[in-house]
Amino acid sequence: MGKKKIPDEVRAQVDAIVEQFNRGELRGSDCFYIARYRGSYLYLDRNDWGRVGHVCRLKYNGAMDNWDFAIFKYSDECYDPEEWMFPGGGHLDGTVEGAMRAGLEAYPA
Repeated sequence: MGKKKIPDEVRAQVDAIVEQFNRGELRGSDCFYIARYRGSYLYLDRNDWGRVGHVCRLKYNGAMDNWDFAIFKYSDECYDPEEWMFPGGGHLDGTVEGAMRAGLEAYPA
């Protein structure tokens, strides 16, 4: 059996959440989040003044408020779901918004 794919309706919800976050939280800056999908994973990258970098990976668990989080560690060039001791970790609440807030603190724009 292959990897479960994030349903199209969930992808549409995520895209709307990311767009709203970009317009609200990152308004007036040259920075914005970009959502990528692969199987059951949502990758959140950020464009900071023309340079795109990895921020985090979320695994869809069947609910919009129950995503598993993994921060991208540039030191190891990998996503680490065991890393919790980083600036912004307190924002993690299982939501896409919480992940983006954590990413902003971990990797300031």
